[in-house]
Amino acid sequence: MFEELIYIFDLAGTVIFAVTGAVSAVKLRLDLLGVVVFAVTVGVGGGILRDTIIGATPVAALQNEVYLLSCIACGLLIFFLSQYIANHREVIMICDACGLGVFTAIGAAKGAQYGLGPAGILLCGMLSAVGGGILRDVMARRIPAVLVSDFYATASLIGGGIYLLLVKTTLSYPAIFTIVAMTVVVIRLLAIHFKLQLPRSKKKILE
Repeated sequence: MFEELIYIFDLAGTVIFAVTGAVSAVKLRLDLLGVVVFAVTVGVGGGILRDTIIGATPVAALQNEVYLLSCIACGLLIFFLSQYIANHREVIMICDACGLGVFTAIGAAKGAQYGLGPAGILLCGMLSAVGGGILRDVMARRIPAVLVSDFYATASLIGGGIYLLLVKTTLSYPAIFTIVAMTVVVIRLLAIHFKLQLPRSKKKILE
């Protein structure tokens, strides 16, 4: 029963990220194919990177075509309805935070399933959550948002750390998953609300 629930959450997270990827493409004024490519990249890119690195092949997105088809459908939907979602930035950001939390928990759990150490589990959680966004920004020829935005990858890393602590307790996996995902969501939303950012270097290196 819980595995089915995880699948639903995973698919929901994929759809959410696909929507954010498609919205980014629309803002860049890409054509129909570009919007779909961005939707697929952000929707399943992180999971593909994670699975490739840890040797979980064929990757999950290619074993179950529902993931790819859902991303394509989201890309098409956003392309044709972009004028209606232009003024719903807050809703998209909240949904994105939910996707970040879900993918962090799922990624960390998959890293543990493949016998990775603490560092590997942390990176699996983060890569699942932000990998697609990094690929999107690279394709858009800009610095990945996770390196400059407010507590995005950081929220995911904190969630992964909490996962490492909770797996040493007697809590059930559903409880651990819920706590990790909700913690990441809350941290991300608080960071957005209070405009929290990590310190940045104020000194310029002379060339």
